[in-house]
Amino acid sequence: MSRRIALSVATGVVVLGGAGTFALAYAEEQPPALAHSTARFTAPEGDRQGNFTFTTEVTASSGLRSLKVMAWPVDSYLAKMEPTAKEMAGAEPATCEPAGADTVRCTYKTGVTGAETAASPHGAWHVAVLATAKDGTTTLDDEAAAFTVD
Repeated sequence: MSRRIALSVATGVVVLGGAGTFALAYAEEQPPALAHSTARFTAPEGDRQGNFTFTTEVTASSGLRSLKVMAWPVDSYLAKMEPTAKEMAGAEPATCEPAGADTVRCTYKTGVTGAETAASPHGAWHVAVLATAKDGTTTLDDEAAAFTVD
């Protein structure tokens, strides 16, 4: 094998190896990805309590450490400022179950009383979500889903 070919092969191996290392490092640093997010609000009727349910699928190559959920009315101060990761850190946690290789399906559900519904702003609401992967990367989606309180 000539020196030129050997040098080319060696250079190619170094370049490909470096690209593979970069791709692996890049894949590990990807923030969690949200998909199929839905929100449902069922108003209380008579003696029956209502509920609010949010579900989403989260893919994180390092695994998911936590998913925080906060519903907020579109006509509130949050609409002007958008929730921050710091504010979301104190939000309610969702429960997550495995749904694939690097994917979990998370659900947040809470009961809603007639008094709570009466005291809440009516109209459009958004659901903000903070997903934190085990490697510390985060994804904040301040409009992951929407619902209406009538």
